[in-house]
Amino acid sequence: MRLRLRERAAPPGPPTTWGGALLEVQGVGVTLGRARVLEGVDLTVEPRRWTAIVGPNGAGKSTLLRVVAGLQKHDGRVLVDGADVGRLAPRDRAARIGYAPQVPVLPDGVAVREYVLLGRTPYHPLLSSARDADREIAQDALDRLDLGPLADRPLRTLSGGERQRAVLARALAQQPRLLLLDEPTAALDLGHAQQLLELVDELRREDGLTVLSTLHDLALAGQYAERLVLLDSGRVVAAGAPGEVLTSSVLARHYGATAEVVEGPDGLRVHPVRPARPVRAGEPCPSVPSADDGPAQP
Repeated sequence: MRLRLRERAAPPGPPTTWGGALLEVQGVGVTLGRARVLEGVDLTVEPRRWTAIVGPNGAGKSTLLRVVAGLQKHDGRVLVDGADVGRLAPRDRAARIGYAPQVPVLPDGVAVREYVLLGRTPYHPLLSSARDADREIAQDALDRLDLGPLADRPLRTLSGGERQRAVLARALAQQPRLLLLDEPTAALDLGHAQQLLELVDELRREDGLTVLSTLHDLALAGQYAERLVLLDSGRVVAAGAPGEVLTSSVLARHYGATAEVVEGPDGLRVHPVRPARPVRAGEPCPSVPSADDGPAQP
């Protein structure tokens, strides 16, 4: 069985047209303590598209994702298909938006299967038992994330990468229209990172899911996301196609990095380049032997 988002039953709340959701962030600002961590953030994510939020550490990427998930107090508005996220009932919001945080709070003593099954909560009355259809959907999410053999193990026994996949499986079991992923590859090795991102892209292309993620790895962001939004100091400083955002000059200005950006057949490739070390006073200048110098002497 394949997890097909368009085949699900409608969640509580007003009827909608299934498929990817249109996300609009309008003038969002966030103050934490005395610090203004987001200011005047505007962005739009079109239905069935993948947008990645990138930026240096402390830029406000995770905070912005929490705002969209309805978990962070903020100025401005966040709309999903015209509905204000801040005004949605929690069950209705959970049926529309799936959120996989970078550092999840996992309940102690709960097995992986039961944890993923919690993603079905918005679709049945409070305190009622899960239905057979809910269990099938949860099992399919486990299988698609290669968690089937771990389904009966307690969450606390999993590795960091396995826990992250369990969190994503729970979000997929919600069958949301908008999927929020906060650094989904942070605890994964290269193979599992690629497998996870390929799965997310498959969900977007085949099932019509809309994806908004944060990605620390610019090479992966340039290959998988269709649009990038670059945050720096809580503000949007660049937005557009990966080739418009990931340039050597932009990376130097906002990351303080020296990098080469190459257009490849599968997207952009970002290669760090070691800066040339300046010659200090008294040091001999490095030289490259020419052909006239003859063979090197031992």
